Amino acid sequence: MNISRLLGGAALAVLASTLAAGTAQAQDTARPTTEADAPAEEQRANEILVTGQIFFRNRTADPNPVLSYDLEYFQKFEPISVGEMLKRVPGATFTSDVLEYDQVQFRGLPGGFTNVLINGRRAPGGEADGSFFVDRIPAELVERIEIVRAPRPDQPSDGVAGTLNVVTKEATSFKGGFGKVGALLNTRDGVIRPSAAAAFAGKLSESTDYWVALNYQKRRNPKAKVSYRFGDEPVTSDKRFPGDPNTSKYVTDPEFSDFEAQSDTRDGSDLSGSAEITTRFGDGGRLRLNGFFVDTHRDEDEQSVTLEDADLDFDGVEVQQERIKQQTYAVTADAKLPLSDSVELGLAGGWNQYRENTRTTTFEGDNENDYSDLDLDEEEELHIKDSEFSGTLSGSYDGGAFKLKIGSDFLFKTRDGLNDGILTDIFRIRENRYSPYVRLTYDLGSSLTIDGGARYEIVDRKVTATTASGGFNNGILNPSLSVRWAPSGADQFRASVARTIRRPDYDLLSPIEYDETPGDDDTTTGNPDLRNQSAWGVDVGYERRLGRSGIAGVNFFYRDISDLIELVAIRDNGPGQDFRPQNIGDGQAWGVEFDLSAPLTFLGLPDTGIFANYTYLDSRTTDPFTGEKRRFNAQPHHVYNVGFIQTVKAADVSFGATISGRSKSLESNYDETVELRYDPDLEAFIEKRIGKHIVLRVSAQNLLDRVKYEDFRKYDGDSLEEILENRAAGDLDEYEIEREHSGPLVQFTLRAAF
Repeated sequence: MNISRLLGGAALAVLASTLAAGTAQAQDTARPTTEADAPAEEQRANEILVTGQIFFRNRTADPNPVLSYDLEYFQKFEPISVGEMLKRVPGATFTSDVLEYDQVQFRGLPGGFTNVLINGRRAPGGEADGSFFVDRIPAELVERIEIVRAPRPDQPSDGVAGTLNVVTKEATSFKGGFGKVGALLNTRDGVIRPSAAAAFAGKLSESTDYWVALNYQKRRNPKAKVSYRFGDEPVTSDKRFPGDPNTSKYVTDPEFSDFEAQSDTRDGSDLSGSAEITTRFGDGGRLRLNGFFVDTHRDEDEQSVTLEDADLDFDGVEVQQERIKQQTYAVTADAKLPLSDSVELGLAGGWNQYRENTRTTTFEGDNENDYSDLDLDEEEELHIKDSEFSGTLSGSYDGGAFKLKIGSDFLFKTRDGLNDGILTDIFRIRENRYSPYVRLTYDLGSSLTIDGGARYEIVDRKVTATTASGGFNNGILNPSLSVRWAPSGADQFRASVARTIRRPDYDLLSPIEYDETPGDDDTTTGNPDLRNQSAWGVDVGYERRLGRSGIAGVNFFYRDISDLIELVAIRDNGPGQDFRPQNIGDGQAWGVEFDLSAPLTFLGLPDTGIFANYTYLDSRTTDPFTGEKRRFNAQPHHVYNVGFIQTVKAADVSFGATISGRSKSLESNYDETVELRYDPDLEAFIEKRIGKHIVLRVSAQNLLDRVKYEDFRKYDGDSLEEILENRAAGDLDEYEIEREHSGPLVQFTLRAAF
C-alpha cells in the first residue's frame, strides 16, 4: 500500500506555489549579497551566455553561512534541471534511480529534512514528507542557487539539514535575448530527446522592464534492472553489473529462488513559460507582476519477467503502465514602498493552482511466448487539485550600522484528492500558516557583522477524509544568531546557531486507519496532534579567497534533533497490534564540508579552473522498531566531486570534466535492511564559440555507465512482533541482489544570444 502516494503527488505544484511565493522577490534581503553582484549594471545576453570565462563559486557577504553559485558555474555541462546542477555542490546526495535527480538530501539526511526555497520563500513539497523534487525546475529559469546552511529569521525555519534557495532570473538584471535548441541522446536505446528554449528581456519605458521565456524539454530515461532472490545470503556476492553471462554465478547457489529481468522506461515532456513586468516609481519604489505555467505529460512503462529455480523456468510476466498529466499555473505580484529614507514597506501576494491526473494499471500473464497476452491485475487512479494563496507583509528600518526588519509570511492552502485503487479515499487538507518574525542586524565596522532574531511558526491544519477527520494547531519559536568576521580582504570566518523544524509527514497526520501496516495483522492510524520535529544546530566555517576569483572553504556542523516521529503500539488487536505515530525520538548529525574552486594562476595556468568538494557525514539515532542505535537511513559517510575546465582562447574552445560519487549507505526498515551504493558518475563537455553570439556545445553524462547496487535482507511474519523476532534471530525470509543501469547520455546544444 503506497500511503505516501495518497497524500503526495503534487510535485509540480511546489514549483508554482514557490513562484507564487516568489512574490517574496519583494524581500530582497532574502537574496544574499555576493561580491560578484553588480548593483545597477545590466548585462547583455551575449555577455552571459557566449563567453570563454570560467566561473567559480561566489563569495557572499551574508552573515549566515551561505554558498552561492551562479548558473554559469554549471552551464557548460548543460544541466537540464536544478537536480542535475546539485551534483556539483558539497553535501548534496540523491537515492534516486540512475539518471534521476529528484529528491535532494543535504548532509545525507532524509529528503524531508532539506528545505527548498525559490527566491527566499518556502517550497511546500508534493510528497508526503513535504520534500520538493528539484528535477522539476528547469535550469534555464535559474540565475543562481544558494546553499543556506543555517537560516535567518526572515527565512522559513524548515531546513534542519540545510536549505536550497533557487534564485530565478529577473527582468531588471538582464537585457537582450537568447535561443537554444538541443538534442539529448541516450546511447542505450538510441532515442533522441529534443529541447528548445527562448527568452527576451527589454524595456517598455525608462522605468518599466519585462521578461518573457518559453522552455520545452523532452524527458526519456530507459533503464535495465535485474534481481536475484535467495532464501539466504548467497555464497558469492556481485561487484559489477550482472549481464546474462553471469546468471549461472547465482543460480548455482543452493538457496537460489528466482531471477527477474526488468525494463523501465520513463518518457515524457515538459512545456513551461514565464513572463514578468516590473515598473519603478518614486525614490526606490517598485511594483512587479509575474506569471508562470508548466504542463507535464509523462509515461512510465515497466515490464518484468521472472524465471524461477535453478533451471530458470518461466514463472510469469508483469507489465505496469503509469500515465501522468500535471498542470501548474501561477500569478504573483509584489511591491516595495519606501516610506522615508530609512523606512521601507514590503508587500506580496500570489495565487497558484496545481492539477494532477494519474492512472496506473498492472497486467500479469503466464504465456512465455506472448507477452501481449495479459490479464488486468490492478488499476488505480489519483486525482489532485491543489490551490494556494500566499502573502508577505514586512517593514524595514535602515539606521546605517543598525538594521531592523519586522514582518510575517502567510499561506492558505487547500488540497482535494481522490485515490481510487486498493484503498479508495476522498480527502481534503486545509492548512493556514502564519510566520511572524523580527530580525536585527548590527555592523561593527566592515569586518564584523552580527545578525539575529526569532521566527514564530504557527500552523492551523484540518484534515477531512472518508473514514475520519482531525485537526492540528501548533506554534514554535525558532531563534537564530549568526556572526561574520572578516579580519582581512582574503579571510572570512562565520559562526551560527539556529533552531530549525521539520513538519510531520502528511500520511502520518491524516487520521485514517491503514490495514496491514506495518505488519500483515497490524493497523496504523494517523495522529493529527503530532508536533513539528525540531533541531538545534551549530555551524562554524572559514573561507579563504584565492587570487581574484578563487575560493576555498571548510565548515563544521552539528545538529541535535528532537521530537522525531516513531510508530508506537497502543493496543493489542488479537493477531496483531494497533499503531499510532508519536513524537518520542531524537538523534544527532555532524560532519565537515570542504570545497574549492579556483584558477591555477599560481602555476601560470590562468585559463585552467579546478573544482573539488568533499563532505564527511555521520549521525546517530535510535531505530524505532529494534531499539538499536544506528545512523540515519541512507546517509553515506563520504560525498565528493572533482573536476576541471580548460579554456583555449586562441581557438575559442573550452572543455572539461567532473567526477562525483558517494560511499555506501544502509537503510533500516522494520521488515528489511537495504545496502545502497553507486558507481562514480563522470561528466564531460567541449564547446566552440562562434563570434560573440553563438556557442556550440557537446556534453555527456554517465560516461562510466554507472550502476546502482541494492542488497535487500528481508524478514517475514504475520505481525510486527514476529517480524522483529525473526530479524533479531537473523532468520531471513529472502535475500535480494538488485542492479540497475541506464547508459551514457550525450547532449548537443546550440545557443545564440542577441
